[in-house]
Amino acid sequence: MMPAATQTAPDRTARFGFAFIGVLLIAVNLRVSFVSVGPVLGNISSDLELSSAAAGFLAGLPLIAFAVFSPVAPGFASRLGLDRALWMSLLILASGIVLRSLPLPGVIWAGTALIGVAIAFLNVLVPSLVKRDFPMRVSQVTGSYTAMQAAFAAIGAAVVVPAAQTSPAGWRLALGIWVGLALIAMAVLLPWLRRHGSDAAHATTPEVPYRSPWASALGWQVTIFMGLQSIAFYVLMAWLPTIEQSQGVPATTAGVHLSLFLLISVFASLATGGILHRGSDQRLVSFASGALTFVTFLGLALAPDLILLWVILGAIGCGSLIVIALSLFSLRTVNYPQAASLSGMAQSVGYGLAAVGPVMFGGLRDMSGGWTLPLLVTAGIMAVLAVTGLLAGRDRVISGST
Repeated sequence: MMPAATQTAPDRTARFGFAFIGVLLIAVNLRVSFVSVGPVLGNISSDLELSSAAAGFLAGLPLIAFAVFSPVAPGFASRLGLDRALWMSLLILASGIVLRSLPLPGVIWAGTALIGVAIAFLNVLVPSLVKRDFPMRVSQVTGSYTAMQAAFAAIGAAVVVPAAQTSPAGWRLALGIWVGLALIAMAVLLPWLRRHGSDAAHATTPEVPYRSPWASALGWQVTIFMGLQSIAFYVLMAWLPTIEQSQGVPATTAGVHLSLFLLISVFASLATGGILHRGSDQRLVSFASGALTFVTFLGLALAPDLILLWVILGAIGCGSLIVIALSLFSLRTVNYPQAASLSGMAQSVGYGLAAVGPVMFGGLRDMSGGWTLPLLVTAGIMAVLAVTGLLAGRDRVISGST
């Protein structure tokens, strides 16, 4: 997955295609190994005799790892080189998946932690890879790989329970099968490590000096945008079925609505990837997507009978927002090491907020005794998100004067 500026047109096309396949193979590993835990969490809790609090911590451990280890990823890549860092992250992921499924005391915690670390690194480094190998097609490639990771997450959530029920190994096999995806990606990417031995040196000496996004107002605007959009997605994932059931919607129907949400978000991601590069900047699409989530939470609070409409609008908004946020890591930076730095910063803060958001939402629900207050507060946060989109969406890059 190296730049092909000096290659002939057929070579460039072949390299582009192979690099694109590599990105998609990495993308299928970005969610499925941790979102597939939810449907079998009851089985895990029963088998390992976990308390509700311990089970919740197990489910949330990857998010904590995302927040803690995302800032470490750029340094990891600068030492190993981007391609080697991606491959090593896949190796860590595969090791974590296997370890989590072994019938040994305590290893489920170590395996889950390794999975969180690996995906934290991959989440941060893939936008850097897109910046390096697809500088003119950032939004299209980002939309494609975001849709791919969402699609496989939906598949994983759907098949993990049947897989657990068809084998004596139960949930251990159902969660362990996802190591196959990591191994396939590692096998496909391995030739690049052998072919491009100078990547590590290249990564440590970028041609263009860059300013740290931590010291940039624009860097913080992108970071806040990433964080607030993550609140929208994870609050809806955590609480939407419960909200629906409290309004009299059957549990089965609420599950169908959640699947519909994930499916629509896949197509919204693809569509956003296709249109994001067409304007002179990203202000309009960022504001409009944020506005959709604002309307979603406001609608859930004030007109809960129109639940299917809010599910559809929320799916379009969330599916668009994640593509915009990930694209901004590349569009607002001068080179791929800076893109990795901004990605690490924004995802660390973003997943920290993602972990806090559902807890805050539940606390407001307990305090008020109903859903109106938490939904209205979250709608207010989405209004801030829309305004932040106007700032982060301006056609600027983080430089010495930004």
